[in-house]
Amino acid sequence: MSWRIPIWRFALLAFAITLVPSLLAQINDAPQLPDAPKPQLAKITGSVLDVNNDVIADATVVLERPSAADRQTRITSDTGSYEFNDVPPGGEYQIAIRAKGFTDWTSSSFTLQPGEQKNITGSTLRVAAIQTTIDVVPPEEIAAQQLNAELKQRVLGIIPDFYTVYGPTAEPLTPKLKFKLAFRTMIDPVTITGVALYSGIQQAADTPDYGQGAQGYGKRVGAAIGDGATDILIGGAILPSLLHQDPRYFCQCTGTTKSRIVHALSSPFVAMGDNGQLQPNYSSLGGSLASSAIANAYYPDSNRGAGTTFQTFAIGTGERMAAALVKEFLLRKLTHNVANTE
Repeated sequence: MSWRIPIWRFALLAFAITLVPSLLAQINDAPQLPDAPKPQLAKITGSVLDVNNDVIADATVVLERPSAADRQTRITSDTGSYEFNDVPPGGEYQIAIRAKGFTDWTSSSFTLQPGEQKNITGSTLRVAAIQTTIDVVPPEEIAAQQLNAELKQRVLGIIPDFYTVYGPTAEPLTPKLKFKLAFRTMIDPVTITGVALYSGIQQAADTPDYGQGAQGYGKRVGAAIGDGATDILIGGAILPSLLHQDPRYFCQCTGTTKSRIVHALSSPFVAMGDNGQLQPNYSSLGGSLASSAIANAYYPDSNRGAGTTFQTFAIGTGERMAAALVKEFLLRKLTHNVANTE
């Protein structure tokens, strides 16, 4: 059997070969459809001012869109201006502005048209309110702090000097602090040692008339404790609390020698009131007189009476004047841990 191709197939193939180039040429010569036009990009400009219409440089301007990835940021120039170029139109935009020392500002939402050049107006920043916190310490707390510092004052680092204020001012003591000062003075080891030594001196001088021996010495110790306790409690705590007076000595420490002497010698008669005004020192005088009078209850008959009472009162007042002179001119130089109440 022989392999044969019908002649009409050869004719069809030849026709197709001659037709393809013509079709390709027609396709290439066919007019092309134009690409869809791209939308024109928009532009945003603006300036940042304060309420006085002064420009704000270095402000941060954020162009915000719903998508955080599309946000853009600019920093205002020295003239306070900014601009965003090639911004796609459509969608909602906002301008947010921040600047140090000013409150933040945010525009209302807006849309952009193709090719629009939008100028943002009204971006005026106000000065941010400054919040200042002031810690107000109550006067009673300040007075307690000052007194705690004064309770560390000791002459030569040993002898208590609690009743002296070396600074120019001090907060008035509350009644509670006045009693604290009195009790702290009474129970101080140096005070107790002083009572023991003073009683020994009285024992050697055989005064008051308690006799000798351990019994006499014990009575003298008890009398010395009674004298000191009544004087300190009445003149340094009870009366100052009732009369609103300060039982401490306020060292002048500066000025002429004459003025300082007058200040020291007048201290038993002039007190600082809790109101900051000078007053007659009823507390000191009343405490000394009351202590002298109460002593009649435990002193021997030979050492009591009105005459002895007023004599003891006068001696006590003289001792206060002498002590004030020493404090005014000498003790500050010898006192350790002087409280600074300036």
